[in-house]
Amino acid sequence: MAATQRDADGSTAAPPNNTAVGLTVFAGVMMIMLGVFQVIQGVVALFNDTLYVAGQKWVFQFDITTWGWIHLIVGALIVVAGFFVFRGAVWARAVGIGIAAISAVLNFMWLPYYPLWAILIIALDVFVIWALAVHGRDIAA
Repeated sequence: MAATQRDADGSTAAPPNNTAVGLTVFAGVMMIMLGVFQVIQGVVALFNDTLYVAGQKWVFQFDITTWGWIHLIVGALIVVAGFFVFRGAVWARAVGIGIAAISAVLNFMWLPYYPLWAILIIALDVFVIWALAVHGRDIAA
């Protein structure tokens, strides 16, 4: 049975699980890396829109410049939320889960342009959502 600790207000709480803290730190690092990758992807799409070529026509197809702005904005939001996850902010976990979900959906829509990269980003977004939802509160302790 885990030993309990007294908080500043005198209430007892179980000590944080080291594995959970490690998974949350890993999720924060992955958020920062995924955000930087998406920012780079957005900058490339803005400055060299001939690099990305769509193979098939999909219903939700956008102009490459539009995709560049989408990736740039979502990537910047993920980076900021990733930094605040390390501080244990509850809002950063909630924003991180929401932005990672948006990122997963956007990368699903990005499949015609870079399929393997989009699938990798979706998988990492799902891991970030899981780690923040299940273990996110342990980093604040």
